[in-house]
Amino acid sequence: MIRLVKPNLKLKEEYLSFYEEWKRSGEDMVPWVISKDPSDFPKMLKSLSDNEEGVSLPEGIVSDSIFWLVDKSNRVLGAVNIRHQLTQHLYNAGGHIGYGIRPSERLKGYATKLLELSLGEAKKIGIKEVLVVCDADNVGSERTIIKNGGRADADYIEDDGNIIKRYWIEIV
Repeated sequence: MIRLVKPNLKLKEEYLSFYEEWKRSGEDMVPWVISKDPSDFPKMLKSLSDNEEGVSLPEGIVSDSIFWLVDKSNRVLGAVNIRHQLTQHLYNAGGHIGYGIRPSERLKGYATKLLELSLGEAKKIGIKEVLVVCDADNVGSERTIIKNGGRADADYIEDDGNIIKRYWIEIV
């Protein structure tokens, strides 16, 4: 049984395992929110909650909801960041939903399930059409987005030449 849960203190050890595995991999932490330092776990949880409520957000930062993908034993398999609105930057290169699966659990269909469940959460927020993006060389993420109903939009080219593939998913 795979499900989304809100970050919580009961899952501290499972989350720290997820976080440490990702750090050891040396890869970029995606979504960016998992790069938040969890050493003061209650403070991190409060920060995530404040962001969702729109409390003390810096200029240009939007409210977002964070969920962890967990299995039946509460092992944290992945994380998702659902942004409630889009800034111009998010419209171009960030999208509504950013997600990632822990390195040891990739290629098992979890990303597809994570995005599917995230669409349901986005609907609860009131988002009717979701923008999801990925780098052009991230074929796995592109397949995940398409499996979840992604319709291609114009690509966005960042200043460094990186190509961002942009997809819209209508939530029904």
